[in-house]
Amino acid sequence: MLASALPGLALAGPATAKNKVVFSVAMLGEGVDSLNPFLGVQAPSYEMWGLTYDYLVGYSMTDMSPVPALATKWTTSADGKTWTFTVRTGVKFSDGVPLTARDVAYTFNRVLHGKVEQASWISYLNGVTKITAPNATTVVMTLKQPSATLPLLPIPIVPEHVWTHVSESDIKGYTAEPTGGKPVVGEGPFRLVQGTANGSTFKFEVNPDYWAGPAHIDEVIFQFYKNDDSAIQALIKGDVDFVENITSPLAVKKLQGDAGITAHNGNSPGFEEIAFNTGSVDTETGKPIGNPNPAVLDPKFRHALGYALNLQQVVQKVYQGAGLPGTTIIPPSYKKYHWEPPAGEKMTFDLAEAGRLLDAAGYKKGSDGLRTMPDGKPIGTLQLDARSDSPTSLNTMNYFKSWLGQLGIQSQISTYSSSQLTGVILKGNFDAFQWGWFVEPDPDSMLSYMTCGQRGGWSDSWYCNPQYDKLYQDQHVQIDQAKREAEVKKMQQILYQDSPYLVTAYDTTGEAVRSDRFACFVPQPNPGGVWLEQYGVYNYTHMKPASQAGNCESATGSGQLTGAVAATEGGSSTSIGMPVIVGGAVVVAALLAGLGVMAMRRRAAVGDRE
Repeated sequence: MLASALPGLALAGPATAKNKVVFSVAMLGEGVDSLNPFLGVQAPSYEMWGLTYDYLVGYSMTDMSPVPALATKWTTSADGKTWTFTVRTGVKFSDGVPLTARDVAYTFNRVLHGKVEQASWISYLNGVTKITAPNATTVVMTLKQPSATLPLLPIPIVPEHVWTHVSESDIKGYTAEPTGGKPVVGEGPFRLVQGTANGSTFKFEVNPDYWAGPAHIDEVIFQFYKNDDSAIQALIKGDVDFVENITSPLAVKKLQGDAGITAHNGNSPGFEEIAFNTGSVDTETGKPIGNPNPAVLDPKFRHALGYALNLQQVVQKVYQGAGLPGTTIIPPSYKKYHWEPPAGEKMTFDLAEAGRLLDAAGYKKGSDGLRTMPDGKPIGTLQLDARSDSPTSLNTMNYFKSWLGQLGIQSQISTYSSSQLTGVILKGNFDAFQWGWFVEPDPDSMLSYMTCGQRGGWSDSWYCNPQYDKLYQDQHVQIDQAKREAEVKKMQQILYQDSPYLVTAYDTTGEAVRSDRFACFVPQPNPGGVWLEQYGVYNYTHMKPASQAGNCESATGSGQLTGAVAATEGGSSTSIGMPVIVGGAVVVAALLAGLGVMAMRRRAAVGDRE
């Protein structure tokens, strides 16, 4: 009955080494909100796009610096206002139509001129006035001002001959999903043959004509699981080959002792935060919307609460020691751009200092021991929102509530699924919530989310500061690297003082793989990074069945990369793949319960990623 009601769960029977090589991934947390690359915002959506489409410029495995992808090379004029990209020849879309520079120019022009398309991608084309394809192998970009972020352009290149039939008025309803038994048309290393937005299962088949050569596996299947335990048990039983985004470092540690499994906590270029409603408004009229407590609109109030966070305890108790206390929105792994608050400015756990700052800002305790507004009216109860699908989120807010209480500030916690919380944020019906971001190698995108123009879009704190906006525009066109780094750090300093976010932690990503079945995963950044949900899809095209792995030389580029996952012995490795219905009860239960695991986040990923 379940198979007939939910056919997406019954994709295939057991695969063996004699037929298809199937790599199955258990995904945890947020789901795929859209397979349309101009609509989705969640980390798994970026993973699906990366397998389906390709990019003009890629990311290196070492430090995520620009490397050739669809573009074999690029040049820029002396004034930085003209960029010329050479598009490789011989690339075909999965329906056999050749990819040319016209497809690249078409994709970028949709972003440049389309309202919907701009929401996700315009920051990469900020300052670009014209994009042309003078011939089949050349793309020329003309800018009114230099762009510090080029040549990084992580925009999926879509086929013009397909998307030209999708008008601007229709794009919000265009799913870009497989239909009529035909895969989605793309030029990436795999072809999406089954899956729908917010679904539980996604199936990809290898693209045998991929320009960089076909992958060593025939299929990739993603399944979304409700929690760590169900996914980990599926891994141990051999129902899946990989578990992504394990939230418990203790679970990762336990898996490291299991035969046939390799697990780690990879360094993740992201951060977690408590975000405040700094002033939700109707972006058309400028009039306030939502119901924020007046206290959280005051940067002095928000900043004082930064001293009511014991981040060492949060990292130890909530993240089980797998992370670092947070400070600013650019992680310390990006050393050139990260600003670390000096000792005299750094917020530390000091309830007495928090109280002193609140007193100085007018939020003094009344006779009942509760703090009031500067005009003497009660502050009331702060609304703290946590995600029901994230124990980290709820636990962080529980600690925060306790510390607020010690300051004489009442609060209550409400939990929402990630998708529900997205709606709450966009309506401005919140005081504070817990979430996180992945930060791309160039900080421009993350910095852009805090600008006034992103309110109602990527901004989730509704933050607006003209001084910050001015610095954002300055750094975006700054081609003097040292000056740009200084401007980026000044922006972080402003955010730190205004405190739309209280950055709580730089966390890690737990991952585990059946290394008795698959091997040669290389971490990014290299060394020490993550195996999947990287910037790019390197490991999907370089991983190998354990029986064929050897010393993983092809994956590591003859020693240029380190830390490749070696093949191990232990579990059954005769069946590379699995019947997707195994473990399906967990997925079905989550689906029937209406569990929405979504996030209004750019992860990718990462970012976005969380």
